[in-house]
Amino acid sequence: MSRRQNRRKPMSDINVVPYIDVMLVLLIIFMVTAPMLMQGVKVDLPKAPALPAGEQSDEPLIVSVKEDGSYFLNLGKDKEVSQSLAVVQDKVSKILRRKPQTTVLVWGDTNVPYGDVVRLMTALQAAGAPAVGLVTENP
Repeated sequence: MSRRQNRRKPMSDINVVPYIDVMLVLLIIFMVTAPMLMQGVKVDLPKAPALPAGEQSDEPLIVSVKEDGSYFLNLGKDKEVSQSLAVVQDKVSKILRRKPQTTVLVWGDTNVPYGDVVRLMTALQAAGAPAVGLVTENP
């Protein structure tokens, strides 16, 4: 046997360096895109010192209220389309019938009248939401 034949790697050795490179690229992509997944309509959230909610297994249902009193639901293609309170209540009710443990969160603009937020929370509870959370930003 010549020396060249002895230096060959056996077929069972796999070069994993390309796989590690691909894995690191995918990790970076997921790290960049993950914060963008939970997006609703852009509102100016009130500042309040509060603890973050516990870990949830399912994606929460987010209802946004803008300063002008318009309602938005983060579902499908209609995320940026203003909807009436009755339509929001109907859609939330249908979702909660299929997935009763879905967390419902309200993103209310800082300048929304208190009555609009209470009306929305009452409608969400009437739709079957066991609890409705309010989203704030840390001051």
